[in-house]
Amino acid sequence: MVSAGDFKKGTTFELDGQVFTVVDFMHVKPGKGAAFVRTKLKNVVTGAVIEKSFSPTEKFPEAVIERKEMQYLYNDGTLYYFMDTQTYEQIPLNYDKVEDAIKYLKENMTAIIKFYKGEAFSVEPPTFVELEVVETEPGVRGDTATNALKPATVETGATFMVPLFVNVGDVIRIDTRTGEYMSRV
Repeated sequence: MVSAGDFKKGTTFELDGQVFTVVDFMHVKPGKGAAFVRTKLKNVVTGAVIEKSFSPTEKFPEAVIERKEMQYLYNDGTLYYFMDTQTYEQIPLNYDKVEDAIKYLKENMTAIIKFYKGEAFSVEPPTFVELEVVETEPGVRGDTATNALKPATVETGATFMVPLFVNVGDVIRIDTRTGEYMSRV
């Protein structure tokens, strides 16, 4: 059990039969009345963010989220297949569970799959990925007075904003937390 007074960023707990993780929290002690904890919670399954206040003495069952490193194998049109690198067990996941991560993953890359009670609910790509640019407009010479960016499509089909000097065939490093171009490799 975890009490609301012990909340920290990243604490995972059950509330009304659903699993939430604490995104932000603040202990509030008004001049009149009792203290309370104002929180911003993210539903780990649906991704919805809600704001809620709790008494610091309220207790909640702690939820255990299992994280497994798995290899992305392939997509058959509707399902995305991942393999456990230790047991070679394969699991299929629907698009709604992989939609945030799949634009960064190409076949045979490893990703972190999050499980709750044996059920996979989320895919976390590596922090940095290196992808090849397959389509972009050529940069115009001399058009570099400002920090100009142009769209570039990478081999996974995703589009990112890159500097003008990046060309088709270049391999670029992307930060998956922000979706931003980091460097040319």
